[in-house]
Amino acid sequence: MAPLYAPSLRSRLAPLLLFLQIGFIVIFAFYTEIESHVKVDRTTFSNLYAEFQDVNVMVVLGFGFLCTFLVRYGFSGSGFNLLVAVIATQWGIILNGIESWYYRGKIRIDFKSLVVAEMCAASALIAMGAMLGKTNPVHLIIIALLEVSGFVLNQWLLQTLLKVRLLNSIMLLHIFGAFFGIMLTWNLHRNGSKQRFEKEKFDSKSGLFSMLGTVFLWMFWPSFNSVLVDDHSLGRKLGAVCSTYLALAVSAVTAAAVSVLSNPKGKFNLIHMQSCILAGGVAVGVSMSAVHLPWEAMTIGFIAAVVSTIGFRYLKVHMQLAFQCHDTCAVLSTHGLPGLLGWLAQLFLQIRDSDDHTVAIRFAVFHISALLITIALSLCMGIITGLLLKWNFWRPPQDKKCFDDQAFWEFPHLAVRK
Repeated sequence: MAPLYAPSLRSRLAPLLLFLQIGFIVIFAFYTEIESHVKVDRTTFSNLYAEFQDVNVMVVLGFGFLCTFLVRYGFSGSGFNLLVAVIATQWGIILNGIESWYYRGKIRIDFKSLVVAEMCAASALIAMGAMLGKTNPVHLIIIALLEVSGFVLNQWLLQTLLKVRLLNSIMLLHIFGAFFGIMLTWNLHRNGSKQRFEKEKFDSKSGLFSMLGTVFLWMFWPSFNSVLVDDHSLGRKLGAVCSTYLALAVSAVTAAAVSVLSNPKGKFNLIHMQSCILAGGVAVGVSMSAVHLPWEAMTIGFIAAVVSTIGFRYLKVHMQLAFQCHDTCAVLSTHGLPGLLGWLAQLFLQIRDSDDHTVAIRFAVFHISALLITIALSLCMGIITGLLLKWNFWRPPQDKKCFDDQAFWEFPHLAVRK
């Protein structure tokens, strides 16, 4: 029988957070500076700030509310999301600025560096979704640090070895985060997950809050995909926004249809809807540089929603039974499969639009190499992180304390009075 209370994290979590935050403050004090000498007019500043805020809303509110679908894990889903996001963003700024520090002696901070760091944090939040409810905050902080480190290393390898552009390397965050999370949950498999966890369920209230997170993500996803598009050509940025919106619209309609068709009673499934309607945005984001026509984006959104919904319906159970991968938020179906579909669409569209066969073959080789490096590095980092988190020093929660806020949060009205 499990003990009444979960292990206290006072001696683990507080020192870790204070050590990290003081370390970040010291690094920012001596090695960073704000890029203030760049001349930016009022209109340009307003546009840049608006795009930064859109990404910020997605990371904090979108992912935060999305993680509240578990009936007894709402405090942790939203609270830990914010904690992981802010730590991962600070760590991302530092890691992405290492090259600037090496050549200039300072890490330059501007809107672009903040946005790139928040996208790195989004990759960590995707990986966290696979482990949602089965870890404690100490685990989540370690996951965030190592996942962001691996993702930044992956960017550097792709940009250095294969000359991949920043936009294309960043948008692989869906694939990297999903496979990192899958490998992590495979390493940290619990025997209790063979049967459904006792508290792994949702109700109307938690489902409504979670759907609110989906709405935030759906509304701001065009900004997320277009924020790093070259702004010297307004047509490209407008094309990215329109393509993302159309793909999201098509995926929302398609996910609703497939959800009803796959239900024996012909009813909508809220969990299917809130995750799979985002599949079009994921797929188009990965293939953004090759999508030029509206129908291409709509087709990608349609296929992505079908693949994501079917994967959510059937793949999650089979992954758990066959490979012992208990993927709480089904990040493989929500981010992994649509990301792979977007990668495949980009490969097909680039080869179709190329007039030179030699150039097309060279692109295919480099494109396939980029995917293999990304998946290999994400799996390796997932294994390393999983092995580190198996150490009982981090005091993992017992099976009966999984998906339960009371293991970590104070509930005065439920306190035992003596």
